[in-house]
Amino acid sequence: MLVALTGGLATGKSHVGKVLESLGCHVIEADALGHLALAPNGEAFAPVLAEFGPAILKGNGSIDRKALAAIVFHNPERLQALNAIVHPAVGRLRQAQVDAILARDPLAIIVVEAAIHIETGGYNQYQKLILVVCSEQEQVKRAMARDNANREEVLARIAQQMPLSEKRKYADYIIDTGGTPEETRRQTTEVYNSLREL
Repeated sequence: MLVALTGGLATGKSHVGKVLESLGCHVIEADALGHLALAPNGEAFAPVLAEFGPAILKGNGSIDRKALAAIVFHNPERLQALNAIVHPAVGRLRQAQVDAILARDPLAIIVVEAAIHIETGGYNQYQKLILVVCSEQEQVKRAMARDNANREEVLARIAQQMPLSEKRKYADYIIDTGGTPEETRRQTTEVYNSLREL
């Protein structure tokens, strides 16, 4: 079974992913696959370098993801160009991992965590969609602490994303991480048990 796991900035997707993994799911992080695709030996490295030029490289020859993000953040056309290179590469890496897991465990519940499952339409490839939510106040507090960012930067990033209220319309399951870690674990366990019964 293939399950999509998504949410907004700093809503707790990775935390929920870790709980699902501890319960027995196989978790694939799209962000980690993005790192692999953009690594110097990755499929997307040369095409991204050709598209954006050597200014995006660090001293060690790897892609500076912050510099790349700064270029595309306020420029939808450049973001589209980047996504057109990176998303297919990530998709192939994901499929290879899914195939490897299913070869070992044909009854596996495979959870793929990505921030933009809904925006890209990718959620259609999954049997179920889990949405992780919390209040915007909580998102801002967590993202400021985690990313060493100021309030304005965090709010700008949240504004770029599809609102959680909109994402709710697509979700089969909603996990609210605004409470205690124990409450999050309880909700996540309920979702896991429900998936096991399908």
